[in-house]
Parts: sequence; structure tokens; C-alpha cells
Amino acid sequence: MRKNHQGTVIKNIEIKKDIYELKIKSDMKEAFAGQFISVLCPNKTLRRPFSISNFNNGEITVLYKLKGEGTKYISSLKTGDVIDFLGALGNTFSYENTNSALLIGAGIGIAPMLFLKKEMNEKGIKNFLISGFKTNEEALLGSDKTVIGGSVMDNIDEIIEKTKPDTIYSCGPSIVLKLVCKKAEEKGLKAQVALEKVMACGIGVCRGCVIELKDGSNASVCKDGPVFEGEVIQWN
Repeated sequence: MRKNHQGTVIKNIEIKKDIYELKIKSDMKEAFAGQFISVLCPNKTLRRPFSISNFNNGEITVLYKLKGEGTKYISSLKTGDVIDFLGALGNTFSYENTNSALLIGAGIGIAPMLFLKKEMNEKGIKNFLISGFKTNEEALLGSDKTVIGGSVMDNIDEIIEKTKPDTIYSCGPSIVLKLVCKKAEEKGLKAQVALEKVMACGIGVCRGCVIELKDGSNASVCKDGPVFEGEVIQWN
């Protein structure tokens, strides 16, 4: 399946402080929660990866936070501009045997969680999404519970007791994912996490996003992930 695409920008607006929603119309045939696209930025050596927050009939939506030169360029794109990207890349969340799910998104890590929530809703899988943001100015809509200024792990025991999930899904900074996996293990639950890493090639060639697994082997987040079973990761 062809991974290199040309897409046309149909929307690119700041929806919260320094957080943008980009919509691209392309000939990409399919995408699922957990996957990402990698956008070519002119005059930049490395492409920039972005989690897909929605996909519908070739229309790709990504959420991104203004951070550096790459996202600055992307924020300057106007409706009708054409961009070069690779996608959909990476693996997906699996939930075939999930009856009830707890979804946790920290910061911009909410993007794949919104996509996952949509998929689960369409399949009738019970789910509850918690998101966490530093300030109200950054808080995005779409969650069942939003934490401002604290930790998405606040009162997590009570939430687990109330929602009774058999699997926890999460995306966000490593410190959050580490805590999610620890809590899942403590509660005897399964965990799947989408890792956030700086990716150079996006296809597993450069080995710039390698992580260590508990069995002593290594894995590339871009090619072997970004979604991993929580129990296999060696957290440092």
C-alpha cells in the first residue's frame, strides 16, 4: 500500500492557545486510532509526526501544539495549500476482546484517544475518557472528565472502581504512561499505550526512536509502535 501522499489543506485553525486543528483531504484509503502521519516541512531535514485524531473518507484530522520551526511552518498553511506526507504509519490500538475501556489522554496526547473513543462508540464498546491539561486555555473538548492543572491520575482508583474497565488505553508524556501501566498492573488490568517520541524517518530505518523492552530487546516506536502493550515496556 502506498504510504507517500499529497494532501490539500481544507482547514488549519488555532482552536486553543497554541493548539491547532489541521484537516487534510487526501487519497489515503484508511486510518485507525493509534496511527500517525509524517509531514514534510520545506528546508527541514526531518519530517514531523502527528497522531491522527479522526479520519473520514480520505479526510485526515490532526491536532498539534505549536512548539518549534516545524509546527510553525505547518501553522502557516492556508486552505488550498498542498503538503507532502507519509501515512498512515504505525500500528493501531486493539480492542477486539475489550468490553469496557478507560481512555487517558494527557495534553496533546488526547488526539488518538478521541479517535479511539469514536471507534469504540461506533462498535458499542463502553468507554470513559479522561484528559488532562495544564491550563483552561489549552483544554480541548470531547472528554468525559477533564483535569485542569492536576494529574490525569488524580482519583484514578475511584474512577476505575466506577467505570470497571478491563483495559486502559493512554497517550501522553512518558511519565504519565509509566504511571498508567503501573496502575493497570496493580489492578490486574491490561494496558495499551501510544508512545510520544521524536521520529526522524518515521519508517524504522534510522533507529532514532528506539525503546527498551523487558525481554532485553529494542523496538522502534515509529515502526513497531507507536502502540505497545504496557507490560512489555522497560520503563526507565
